[in-house]
Amino acid sequence: MENEAVQSAKKPGARGEVYDWIQCIVTALVFCVLLFVFIVRLVDVVGPSMQPTLWNGDKMIVSNLVYTPKQGDIVIFKKTQFKDEALVKRVIATAGQTIDIDFSRGIVYVDGVAMDEPYIAEPTMNQIDFVGPQTVPEGCVFVMGDNRNDSTDSRDSRIGMVDTRLIIGKVYLTVFPFSDFGSVYK
Repeated sequence: MENEAVQSAKKPGARGEVYDWIQCIVTALVFCVLLFVFIVRLVDVVGPSMQPTLWNGDKMIVSNLVYTPKQGDIVIFKKTQFKDEALVKRVIATAGQTIDIDFSRGIVYVDGVAMDEPYIAEPTMNQIDFVGPQTVPEGCVFVMGDNRNDSTDSRDSRIGMVDTRLIIGKVYLTVFPFSDFGSVYK
């Protein structure tokens, strides 16, 4: 009789434990959904335009939570008139700054000062259809890929100055491949 009483006491406890586990799993799933819908996104790099910083197929954590673009940030944005998928580029100049490029020497100038760009693959020789100097209008940014001679960016009139409302977010981390896990800002 004692064994039956012990077993019947365990059964409700086992059910309660299973219920607790299910509740924990559902809570974790809801948290993850809310996190990835409202706070961060996982985005893939498509193409070679950001090499050597980011490579084709890299997966990045991106967020737009209380974000204002700054010079040097890597951002994801949509320009559906150019391409359906999101583009990843580096912010070179923000509203009110003037950008000019000396294509014969491969040097980018912002407000008359040559940029220190240790992250680029090679000097900027590909003009596309850029004619400078240009001042970035209010509410826009000028973006370029780190692989300057194999990047379609603000130098191309099809992209031009990027309206900040089109920015999906700032890239914070590379999460895949695991060998490249970490911050994109070195």
